[in-house]
Amino acid sequence: MNILNTSSQDQNAIPTNNEPQSRRRFLGVVSGFTAASALGTVSLSSLLDNPGTTVKAEIQADIGPLNPFQRRRRAQQLRQQAAVFQANNGTQEHPNNGDDEFYANKIGSFSKGLPHNNLGEVNSQAYRSLIRALTSGEHSDYERIQLGGTVKLANPQAAQAFDMEGLDPQALAIPPAPRLESEIEGAEMAEVYWRALTRDVPFSQFDANTMTMAAATDLRQFSIFNGLTTAALFRGETPGDLAGPMISQFLWQNIPYGATTIRQQYRTTVAGNDHMTSYAAWLGIQNGNPPASPAMADPTARYIRNGRDLAEFVHADFTFQAYLNAALILLGYGGGALDDANPYKTSTTQGGFITFGGAHILDLVTRVANLALKCAWYQKWQVHRRLRPEAYGGLVHLTKTGMASYPIDAKLLNSAALGATVAKNGTFLLPMAYPEGSPTHPAYPAGHATISGACATVLKAFFKESFVVPNPVVASDDGAMLNPLTASLTVGGELNKLASNISLGRDTAGVHWRSDGIQGMRLGEALAISVLQDFNSTYNEKFDGFSLTKFDGTTIEIDQRPGRSGRFDR
Repeated sequence: MNILNTSSQDQNAIPTNNEPQSRRRFLGVVSGFTAASALGTVSLSSLLDNPGTTVKAEIQADIGPLNPFQRRRRAQQLRQQAAVFQANNGTQEHPNNGDDEFYANKIGSFSKGLPHNNLGEVNSQAYRSLIRALTSGEHSDYERIQLGGTVKLANPQAAQAFDMEGLDPQALAIPPAPRLESEIEGAEMAEVYWRALTRDVPFSQFDANTMTMAAATDLRQFSIFNGLTTAALFRGETPGDLAGPMISQFLWQNIPYGATTIRQQYRTTVAGNDHMTSYAAWLGIQNGNPPASPAMADPTARYIRNGRDLAEFVHADFTFQAYLNAALILLGYGGGALDDANPYKTSTTQGGFITFGGAHILDLVTRVANLALKCAWYQKWQVHRRLRPEAYGGLVHLTKTGMASYPIDAKLLNSAALGATVAKNGTFLLPMAYPEGSPTHPAYPAGHATISGACATVLKAFFKESFVVPNPVVASDDGAMLNPLTASLTVGGELNKLASNISLGRDTAGVHWRSDGIQGMRLGEALAISVLQDFNSTYNEKFDGFSLTKFDGTTIEIDQRPGRSGRFDR
């Protein structure tokens, strides 16, 4: 390549910020070149050994619709417009249910890991040390939080983190959680008890099993479960949740993973392996002590076939695992599964890759997971601090045994779920799927659910929701194999179902409430929509914007905002 030009033309031309250039010009001093060497390749030794001759070096510039100055100006415009969008959107109101202020003994608030008395009520000084840190945001105050044992709190400072994509983590809001004494809280707790009691029932047997039929009958006494059937028991509330099996195809189908294929058989625990059913074990865990014994692992890996398997999947998974898997499965379906708005579906000369292709989709679906967690952590620590179901189970046990009296909904206190629980375990405590119980951060909203809402939303934006899933399957009742399934299941429905599986699967473990999952999904969805909106301004392709079906069944068009067209200003 000819990199040198000894012509005297324009030797002193230097581009300025106000002068668009088609080429970059660089002046340099080099030594000892002959005319021949100037036209050919040049070695470093030639530059050092031949002093005395000055020539001009000119390098051909990049070509394109924008010169370097225009590109910098356009990048600045995009960032400024994103900042204006940030300033003009989001909420200033973050209401909670008032339980933290209403109960002096903080029985309605998350306090796991802090010291508690023999009734499981948090030490007031320790709780104040937590509130002091959350209020000041000072690292030194976080380090002075008074813990009751050796288990640490889960990253409360993440609630203060910023992000540069989408809306700020504190700009989105969710409704207050149900009040401690409300019927809704009692109904959600009854459901969690029944989920624990039926963990080992294969999903395929829900219509005929005596325990699941008793669960549906008992839950129907609560207004939020009015009309509940065994076919809908423990399912989510999105379009697609009631179609086909309980478990999404994206948790069963093989995953194309580079040069290999992954079968979705996972580690689980043996039937009946529940934890924290004695009062001493329960109180020790609330005080921040580690569990006395580990879970009993099933030596055989299985396809997810019951609640225990699902609970263990969402115990051991990494943040975006289910959605990375789903993205790989969807990409394996071929171009027909891509959304029709994808500009490369109609191109005769190009294919998507870095934009609107696999690299783009895989990056974005994993990227929004951490953004979603920051939204969830703000709500958890700074706004709601909702107690976990295991702590509420302690209030139920103490009330039912006469050791104390707490404002528990009467329907729950008379629920068949409590009779079945005490008959099985000897206490009214909630049987937990995990030895350690819940994580040491507040319940509302669920982190898994917020990730699910964000990641599923990104996948619904990039893929065709009406595309029919090929070769559907269903797990056998022992989880040893997958059987062919005759059903017409869509990508959109199965992504919704996947979000519910991952979100509400944590309820089956006993660590979350239904509303933690539902509101977490909606929060993640809102966050992902704002991220997609931000990215809409960055594409060069002729692209009309994303569209997708939200969890509530409504369709949203994520168009390019006025003044933020993906086409360049020149």
